[in-house]
Parts: sequence; C-alpha cells; structure tokens
Amino acid sequence: MSKIPTRDEALELLKQYNDSDSLVRHGMAVEAVMKHFAEKMGEDQEKWGIIGLVHDLDYEKYPEQHCTMTRQILEEHEWPEDYIRAIMSHAWGMCTDDKPELPMEKVLYATDELTGLITAAVYVRPSRSILDLTVKSVKKKWKTKSFAAGANREVIMQGAEMLGIPLEELMAETIAGMQKEAESLGLRGEL
Repeated sequence: MSKIPTRDEALELLKQYNDSDSLVRHGMAVEAVMKHFAEKMGEDQEKWGIIGLVHDLDYEKYPEQHCTMTRQILEEHEWPEDYIRAIMSHAWGMCTDDKPELPMEKVLYATDELTGLITAAVYVRPSRSILDLTVKSVKKKWKTKSFAAGANREVIMQGAEMLGIPLEELMAETIAGMQKEAESLGLRGEL
C-alpha cells in the first residue's frame, strides 16, 4: 500500500541521504521549476515539486547505483509507483530505461540538467543573482562547452523537443521557476 509523501517528508528523506548543501539546493531548484511548470500546465504543483525535490535522492551516497537505490529507498518508504517512475525517467538513457512519457516526466528530464547550467551562469554574474538573468546570457554560456561542462546539453535539447517547445522557451520558464525561490536557493545575490 503506497502513501502520498508530504513535502516535509520528502525534504527530510533528501537530507537523510545527502549531506551536500549543493545537492539539496539542486533538488530545491528542480522542485521550484517543476512547481512552476505544473502551475502553467494546470497540474498538481505539490506532487510535481516533491518529485523534483528528491529526483537525485541517491546520488551522493550511491553515485554508481544512481536511480537504482532511489527506487529501493522509495519503495521501502511506500511511495506511489507513479512518483518513482517519474523520478527514474529523469535519467533515461543514462542510468535507466524508463523513457519520459507523461508531461511531468518530460519536464523533469528537460530541466534537471538545465537548472545546473543556470545556477552556474548566476554564479559568474556581477550581481550573483538569478533575478536579472536573461535567456540571452544563458545562451551565451550554453555555447561555451567548457562552461558548466557537466550540464548535458544534448539531454536539455532532447527534453525541449519532447515537450515540443523551443530551447529558449524552456530556458525562460526554467529561469522563471527558479526566480520564484531565489532566496531559498541562495541565488538572490545583490538584488
């Protein structure tokens, strides 16, 4: 029997498996973006946010078993299968065979890597703030392959295609979602 996790339970679980502030903040960034897209699409913001928050649950402790351990942990905590499947789909083609099918899964797949690129772009701004970050600025960083090299640009582009939106729109909406939580993400900077 599965039970619907609360946001507090999800955050507690994330912190139980991740000591790194940057990984927790990354989960919170993806959570903010997922909630933003859910609102735009008329979907369940709480559910989408929780899935975004814990998508990298096992990454710090089990990097070689990424997603495999997440499934095991979430099953032990009796999370619903649709939550688990959505989380698994974010690593499609890298760690899992779960192809993103639902809008929620496609958004997670498309924005996970992009939040990392956007965060890196904020850190090199004079203001160190996401509040004045533009798509143009992100596109400029995008072209420099050595910048935030860990952010898989192919996955981001494939995600935009899955969602049927231009890359620039995906960037704009991801920035907008992260701007809503600028303070808690440590991305308010000097603005």
